[in-house]
Formats: sequence, C-alpha cells, structure tokens
Amino acid sequence: MKKHVDVSTIMTQNIVKLNLTDDLTKAESLFKEHKIRHIPVVNGNKILGILSYTDLLKISYADAADDEDEVVDVTVYNMFTIEQVMSKKLVTITPETSIKEAAEILAKREFHALPVCEGDLLIGMVTTTDLIRYLIDQYE
Repeated sequence: MKKHVDVSTIMTQNIVKLNLTDDLTKAESLFKEHKIRHIPVVNGNKILGILSYTDLLKISYADAADDEDEVVDVTVYNMFTIEQVMSKKLVTITPETSIKEAAEILAKREFHALPVCEGDLLIGMVTTTDLIRYLIDQYE
C-alpha cells in the first residue's frame, strides 16, 4: 500500500449540509433521503458542528422505529434546535492529511466521520465508508 495518500483523494466533496436555522425534521429527512449518517452544520461554508443520525435517535427514541418509516415524531424534534443536539467539539483534518492519519483518528476517537477543512471552511468529509472503499480498491 502507498505510504502517504492525501484524504483529498477519497473525501466526499458534494456535501449535504445543515444551517443552524434548519430544524431536526429537515435533518432527519436529509439523513433518510441521502442515506447518510453525518451532516455538518455550517454558516455559509464555515463549519460550526456536526449532527449524526445517532444524535437524533438519542433524543427521539426513534431507534425502535424502522429506518424506512416516514413518520417523524415532530413533537420531540420541535423541542430541540440543531445547535442543542449537534456536536460542537470538532476534530477536523486538512485535505493533505494522510488516509492513514485519518483512519487512526477515526479508530482512536471512535468517530465515523471527519470534516475536511481549509481553515474553518468545510471542503469535504471523510467517513469510515470512504476508508473501507479505499481499502477495497487496494485489493483490486
């Protein structure tokens, strides 16, 4: 395997994003529509936090519901704002961070997604799925 490959080669660049003014019902809709598990919260392209699908499950008890279920518990979602639910203590990486370094951060911190930033500007996301796809490609 190559020793140093930048995460910019595997990161997702077309990112689904949320704003602080969006609501959690919209967030759940985006998670299901795009079949993703993490959405960065931004102001313009400046990253403020990250919302995971697990964060929604924690507040809605929706883990008992089927993922294909279109019924959203709007009452519970209206009790919280995105800012209250999102993770604010972010670990970000740069596009030049090696894939190995990103994998080490994800494994050590038990994260499943890392925002890729140039300064505070969000330019991509690297997930465990991106890393698995990269690994599979190495065996082809």
